[in-house]
Amino acid sequence: MKEPVLLEICCGSAQDAIDAFGAGAHRVELNCALALGGLSPSAGTLKKALEGVEIPVICMVRPRPGGFCYAPGEFDSMVYDAANFVSMGAAGVAFGCLTPEGRIDVPRCRRMVEAVGEGEAVFHRAFDALTQPLEEALDILADLGVRRVLTSGQRPTALEGAEVIRRCREYAAGRLELLPGGGVRPHNAREILEKTGCRQLHGTFHKDARDRSASQNPHMDPGAAAPPPPGDNVRVIDKAGLRAFEEALGLL
Repeated sequence: MKEPVLLEICCGSAQDAIDAFGAGAHRVELNCALALGGLSPSAGTLKKALEGVEIPVICMVRPRPGGFCYAPGEFDSMVYDAANFVSMGAAGVAFGCLTPEGRIDVPRCRRMVEAVGEGEAVFHRAFDALTQPLEEALDILADLGVRRVLTSGQRPTALEGAEVIRRCREYAAGRLELLPGGGVRPHNAREILEKTGCRQLHGTFHKDARDRSASQNPHMDPGAAAPPPPGDNVRVIDKAGLRAFEEALGLL
């Protein structure tokens, strides 16, 4: 009998995490600024998420968008955030540090794993930007104590990179976990699981909502020199869609 499928949901707020938990998620990755690929959440966001869920919360530690090679001040803030998030009760953190050449930055990744301590160290999709052989990278990450690698197999989606993910999982041989993520949807989940041999998935289940407060002032001039106010479109967890997906996963 196959082990159950574990579903991790990418969340952009404390409310996202609470809604994902209510819809049946097994683990959440907590971020802010999902439109930028996901950045580190605030301490307040983590506090409220932990108060509202009874599943593991993995915190993103990414101080800015635009790559994974960080200035000294940026990296120091990552080390602080990683230790602080775990001390607050996060199950672990997701991070990725690369050299300018696109290789794993071993000294910095070691410091991050040390900062996580007893928590789970997760290497996020910086893995998909690597230029070095993936087998070599997996050896390094396993030796450092990384628990899990989130990856689309260096392709736009996990389905397209499924064979690479399978190869990585087989090479890792249980030293660390492979977590397929990227384009995971109800219609392709079964195929991703079958092709990768994994029993966990990372996905986003969001829908559009509106916050009209950003566009209520009729006196705002759209042609003004100042930047326009933000739009009123926000992304929130699609609880019904996630619940239906959870039910389907129970059959896989």
